[in-house]
Amino acid sequence: MNPYLVISIILGYFIILIVVSWFTSRKADTETFFTGNRKSPWYIVAFGMVGTTISGVTFISVPGEVGNSAFSYLQFIFGNIAGFWIVALVLLPLYYRLNLISIYTFLNQRMGEYAHKTGSFFFLVSKLIGAAFRLYLVAGVLQLAFFDAFDIPFALTVIVTITLVWVYTQKGGIKTIIWTDSLQTLFLVVAVVFTIVTVAKSLNWSSLQLINEIVESPNSQVFFWDWRSENNFFKQFLAGVFITIAIVGMDQDMMQKNLTCRNIRDAQKNMIVFSLLFLIVVVLFLSLGTLLYAFAEKSEIAIPVNTDDLYPMLALKYFGLPVGIAFLLGITAAAYSSADSALTALTTSFSIDFLKIEQYEEAKRNRVKRMSHLFFSALLILIILLFRALNNESIVVAVFKVAGYTYGPILGLFIFSLYFKRKTNEKLVPMVAVLAPVASFFIAKYAPVLFNGYQVGFELLMVNAFLTIIGLLLISKRSE
Repeated sequence: MNPYLVISIILGYFIILIVVSWFTSRKADTETFFTGNRKSPWYIVAFGMVGTTISGVTFISVPGEVGNSAFSYLQFIFGNIAGFWIVALVLLPLYYRLNLISIYTFLNQRMGEYAHKTGSFFFLVSKLIGAAFRLYLVAGVLQLAFFDAFDIPFALTVIVTITLVWVYTQKGGIKTIIWTDSLQTLFLVVAVVFTIVTVAKSLNWSSLQLINEIVESPNSQVFFWDWRSENNFFKQFLAGVFITIAIVGMDQDMMQKNLTCRNIRDAQKNMIVFSLLFLIVVVLFLSLGTLLYAFAEKSEIAIPVNTDDLYPMLALKYFGLPVGIAFLLGITAAAYSSADSALTALTTSFSIDFLKIEQYEEAKRNRVKRMSHLFFSALLILIILLFRALNNESIVVAVFKVAGYTYGPILGLFIFSLYFKRKTNEKLVPMVAVLAPVASFFIAKYAPVLFNGYQVGFELLMVNAFLTIIGLLLISKRSE
């Protein structure tokens, strides 16, 4: 693809987002930035959340992974759906009743300041490293595919793109994100659907034949029952439930969008509809993966060693310019719909949980918010460039996995706050939150030896949360 065309498309994409930002951020104040003035249409929020959930890594990886684990990912997604509904029925009513902006304020009300700061800190670490990791991988793909042709250094690519994200989010905040995420979801879905249609035409398949080929393909197996396997249904389903509760229901990024709805009924409708839309989009991605493997086999194209490269390779080299453009828009949308909302959530959590921004008058609140937003933008750039400097994918992946461990303590803190009426030794809460992930790491490492080949997968989050709860019980006593 012509590099000049690529740059034009990406610049045009960001110009559209900046225009949307201008319309949505007029007369915006800090209340608008943090809550969207609680006036967001629930159906817009639901559609936009799909784009936030489908990261750039997912956009690339899920189709390629079909060749390794078939449709087993759906087992995890079914757990996600159940988790979304639990969030809608249990957590959202609680957050609305307490009128929260940062959801970690709830921990303060139940357990005290140390728990509040601990939960928020673990979120900041998780979200910052997670967002940087996802952007690093996608920026690397864009760099190799396009920007190296202009000798544009990776650092400049990252700085410019994060700066553009800062530009269109710095004033309107979550109100702007609600609308830009919807636009980005549209780009993402159109890219996948367009690719599916193109591949079907290349294979001379009718719509009915297309569906039949996907269903009959050995790559479309959904359920796996071997108890030792990481793909075991019960492991995947339960992990999907608890991971969703933790990284959606107890994640400021995802909940901040829900809390912009007009009332609890709208927020719950948003979550239920979003869960169904999310399932449909994931099925589209998996179906695309089946088609990509079928196309490669028929065309005698060698499958890349790294299956993440399959979709980019075919889209950019074999499917023609229209699909290449759609792919570029899709991956850009998937990457930056996660980044912009993460940046807004990081700013919100830090400003409220650590800087206590609500105690200031509006002018100072706005200054503090703006500086926090700028600080996390710079930090995101620095971490991405650090990953690049390490130049070791295994180390970068390890750092990302470590960040994933931090959601276990958050889940444990919330469950303890919800269901245990006990008073903790507040100063020991951070220690428990640190020790639980460390113990979980060693359990995962030695599980195959201790438990007859058992491989710990996504269920590690549950182990982590359970150890956190045990630790909190040990440092607490029954409330009088």
